[in-house]
Amino acid sequence: MATLAAEFRRWTREEYERLVEEGFFQPGERLELVDGFIYEMTPQGGLHATVVWKVHEVLRALLPAGFFVRSQMPLALAPDSEPEPDIAVIQGDPEDFSDGHPEMAVLVVEVADASLAHDAQRKKSLYARAGVQDYWIFNARERALEVNRDPVHGVYRSRQVLRLQERVSPLFAPDVSILVMNFFPSRFQDSK
Repeated sequence: MATLAAEFRRWTREEYERLVEEGFFQPGERLELVDGFIYEMTPQGGLHATVVWKVHEVLRALLPAGFFVRSQMPLALAPDSEPEPDIAVIQGDPEDFSDGHPEMAVLVVEVADASLAHDAQRKKSLYARAGVQDYWIFNARERALEVNRDPVHGVYRSRQVLRLQERVSPLFAPDVSILVMNFFPSRFQDSK
């Protein structure tokens, strides 16, 4: 019995951006390029959207001068990758990137529910290979924050899981201590 070999076409970031510019994809279609593959991003539920908004607001309030927050916008991390993390803290001025997406972030945040496997495997490896020093995954199902740091050869050597009543300090603002609960809906406070 003959078997069919599956062939995959890997895309470069340049090819992907050209497809976007030429209107190849449907308007409003949420896609991202990771390791040469184009992935459709899962639709956001209410919890996901609320956590993204809360993370954005908390981080924006504590940014030092010369940093800004991008929400669900591309990062040009590698020749074959242009992910769109839920949150990225970028050093510089937003106008610095009017001709191209940032190539690095000081903090990348993903809010994971249905996307947990993708965020904790493919994207985690991509962010580590790109040298992102601080990668957070908000696990909406488990009501926890996974903090990944110290990337070496595509792997984070430090991984810490924090619960709602614990605190986290972003590397870009090490003197700030944030209660993990502040990133989640207040209704979770009763379910510590």
